[in-house]
Amino acid sequence: MISILDYGSGNIKAFANVYGRLNVPFRIVRTPEELVDAHKIVLPGVGAFDHTMALLESSGVRKVLAELVAGGNVPILGICVGMQILARSSEEGRLPGLGWVDGVVRKFDTSPLKAGTRLPHMGWNDVRALSNRGLFRGLGDGARFYFLHSYYFECDREEQVIATAEYGREFACAIRQGSVYGVQFHPEKSHRYGVQLLKNFAEL
Repeated sequence: MISILDYGSGNIKAFANVYGRLNVPFRIVRTPEELVDAHKIVLPGVGAFDHTMALLESSGVRKVLAELVAGGNVPILGICVGMQILARSSEEGRLPGLGWVDGVVRKFDTSPLKAGTRLPHMGWNDVRALSNRGLFRGLGDGARFYFLHSYYFECDREEQVIATAEYGREFACAIRQGSVYGVQFHPEKSHRYGVQLLKNFAEL
């Protein structure tokens, strides 16, 4: 059972549509009580870091989420800003992040980018998975995903990075620490590649 967390940030319906087409059982959860017996959790996120953290805090689910993460038995997948709030902090905001993955969020340096290229990094980009297991099982070389962001996750340790992409520099676009996963791109907008990744998460 996939629990899709609806705390006011992210395209909940798109994830529900994907899992519905895959015939993977899912539910949309909004309260701490609904999260208590979660098996796997999708944590979407769009917009600014501080606003997303404030929405999560006001939803009342943060304490239960933290307990599930601390237990290490419930995989959680943060997506886009839902990935960024897994960090300790972000250059975009002032509020502390969740701190579930050791690292910080940095703004892209635009100086190495080609003339006319600006932020945000938007559109399709190649993703290089460091392993053909876990989230990236069955995707192989040439997987492409849809991105929309101006900030990237800088991990403390190299082994936390499970996939990279290029935008002026190589950056981590998928991370893992224990049962906590994050992807910077939008699998729910990435056609067959995204569908396969979300299916893989359901089967972890």
